Amino acid sequence: MDAGFPEEAVRVYKNSDAMDTSLADVIELQGSALSQAGLKALGEERLEMATRLRLQGGAKTTRDATQYYIRARYLARSGFEEQAQKLFQEAEALDPTFADAVEAQGELLDLMGEGVMAAEKYRTARRSRAAMRTGLPDRHFVHRQRGRFVAEIIAYDAVLRSLKKNALPYIARGNAYLATGRPAEALADYERALRLKPNAREIAVLKGEALFMLGRYADALSALDWALETRPDDGEALNCRAIVLIALGRLKEANGDWRRQLQLMPDGHAGARACVALRMADYAAALPQLELALAREPGDPYWQLYRLTAQRRLGIAAEVSGPTPAGCWPAPLLALHSGRMTEDQVLERVDSADQLAEALFQIGIVNFDRERSVSERYWRRVAKQSSPYLVEFAAAHNELSRAESATGP
Repeated sequence: MDAGFPEEAVRVYKNSDAMDTSLADVIELQGSALSQAGLKALGEERLEMATRLRLQGGAKTTRDATQYYIRARYLARSGFEEQAQKLFQEAEALDPTFADAVEAQGELLDLMGEGVMAAEKYRTARRSRAAMRTGLPDRHFVHRQRGRFVAEIIAYDAVLRSLKKNALPYIARGNAYLATGRPAEALADYERALRLKPNAREIAVLKGEALFMLGRYADALSALDWALETRPDDGEALNCRAIVLIALGRLKEANGDWRRQLQLMPDGHAGARACVALRMADYAAALPQLELALAREPGDPYWQLYRLTAQRRLGIAAEVSGPTPAGCWPAPLLALHSGRMTEDQVLERVDSADQLAEALFQIGIVNFDRERSVSERYWRRVAKQSSPYLVEFAAAHNELSRAESATGP
């Protein structure tokens, strides 16, 4: 890329998921160069053309939303608010939960004197963030975050240009990458941080998390073993190692790490304690924690669902209570428990691999008292097909292990 192009434009390309250069990319860079050369009218014309080409393109995905957002930031900071607003709107259209893109529209509307419209955008962004379910509370704090963190990654890029020998920006950017589901980039940053701080076991835990997400279970286990040598009471490291161990088929060792994590957790962390107990299919330990979690967050449908799960497995009669948003997952699973939806109807509502695992596990739960062989058949599917980080994956393995022990020689 020519040295005359804006530095921010260079960052646009470095942070883009797609590294190919399209005709729109070339035209956009021409517009940037013309504007910098003082030919603003011609520059605006080229930028408008680039925007039209992008918006007229073929089928787009939520991945494109990030690219639109990055390019819109550059255009907004370069003074091309109208083109930026179109791309922010397209990012929101591709992913209505993209709160940063909605908020950015509000900021531009504020600059243009449209205070009422800006306030509505800010409200929409706040509602979107509030509705976003955080990660499971027993997992590492990085996985408890939700969002795209595009702005944060760009900011850390800028910091690292002047602080290349400081580990903290690498860790922070790695965490942002990990939280957005980009473990390869996260791993590269954690390894850079470890070269700067080779004895930092807390970074090794993060490295283990990234390696796990990449499916490199043996390497992840080595990193976590090393981290736990001097940090044996690190609950988040124990949780990750347990998940890696169960992915490797080492159920007994995984349960050992989860039992230790449960012992280390403060009494007030009801949701996290409930999740650990559920992974071990220890419903007697999970139920009182689920009651506490539900009392604190009565509108959380997962605490309702998991309480029903524990009650059914303990032989306790229960009814679905509290608000259950119609049409929103996991509402179909609550309807399954109450008899308002059939198993086939629930499976028709599934639209992701994680939801399929949750559905199959719950179908096993509701069938347990009637026909345990049916439950075991569904749980085997969960154990074979789903991701090891899910509560249902571990619970299914523990359920099946108990069934095998009960029917063994």
